Amino acid sequence: MPGESSTFRDRTSGVEVTQLTDHRGHSHHFYFTNPGWYDGGRKLLIGSDRHDRTNLFGVDLGNGAVEQLTDLPPVPLPRELEFIRACKNPQRDEVLFWHDRSLMCLNIASRTTRVLLEIEPRWCVSMSNCSADGRYVYFGAWEDQSHKFPVDLLRGYVGFSETWAEQPLSRVERVEIATGRHEVVFEERYWIGHINTSPTDPDLLTFCHEGPWNKVDNRIWGLRASTGQAWKLRPCGPDEVVGHEYWFADGQRIGYHGHSGGRPFLGRMRVDGSDAHETAFPGQTGHIFSHDQHLVVGDGGGVIRLWRLMDGAYEPPRVLCRHDSGMKIQQTHPHPVISPDGRHVVFTSDARTGYGNVFMVKIDGLDLAALPRTGD
Repeated sequence: MPGESSTFRDRTSGVEVTQLTDHRGHSHHFYFTNPGWYDGGRKLLIGSDRHDRTNLFGVDLGNGAVEQLTDLPPVPLPRELEFIRACKNPQRDEVLFWHDRSLMCLNIASRTTRVLLEIEPRWCVSMSNCSADGRYVYFGAWEDQSHKFPVDLLRGYVGFSETWAEQPLSRVERVEIATGRHEVVFEERYWIGHINTSPTDPDLLTFCHEGPWNKVDNRIWGLRASTGQAWKLRPCGPDEVVGHEYWFADGQRIGYHGHSGGRPFLGRMRVDGSDAHETAFPGQTGHIFSHDQHLVVGDGGGVIRLWRLMDGAYEPPRVLCRHDSGMKIQQTHPHPVISPDGRHVVFTSDARTGYGNVFMVKIDGLDLAALPRTGD
């Protein structure tokens, strides 16, 4: 397909923003914990609604060309086809995603797909992520509760609190990508979500107890897949919440944010709970992401903002650009990420055209001190 990209100057920061997609249907990149770069970082995987279907596409970041990678029939609610939860194998150019009850593997070069697993109708699935060695794909599953009350988690979190209150039987499962061999590595009666694998340790991952942040017993958990051992990370006291956890690039530390007594903070710790640091800051975060503690990107308050760690404290956030996304559905949440090489920020927004589109901003060489401050 021809390139759709265009550039413009952000009205708040003056920074040049590249709009990678431009179609009368929603496009989105993967969830911020699931890197979607491939072909040596020259291309980016996205989901896009075109021809009354949702499919996987690749965007050439050099010339803007868009290529369709799958041709899949639509899936009716409540399962629906979307690629927020898809993941790229870190060792090979292949993509793992769900189509109805089928866990699929796409070989990007040949455009061929194969079914790795069919789940039973009673299960719903959450985030998928590959192990660092590329051998396994992990995912979370919980017993479907939609026969008890309406559930539509992609639009308005309908049934979110009710599902948490039911404490459904949940699992962390893995599938060997080469063979399709499947096993349950952890199981409990509490809603499990956000399966995040370490980018360096193939046996290490985190999951969360899903639900309202102020009501869950403990949000962030570590898990050793080979033993099934799980442990609490960052237990919260009264009037404390944490969330949006993600791995640092070293694969041994996690980042997160939260607030204590109404005061927001950015946090990090090793996955065994040691070497914990929490730094207060002014302003909203939204979703956050970073490769380490030095530069953090977030999407709170209608803007893409950056926090820089200086002398052990985070400076007031700087506005990289506006996103102003309506965020009525998960596919149009900005979910900003920093590219693996640290040169760009990618996010999704529906503000510019009314449809979700994918945007990219170059931060390599950018004078952060010259960006406008924001304290809200």
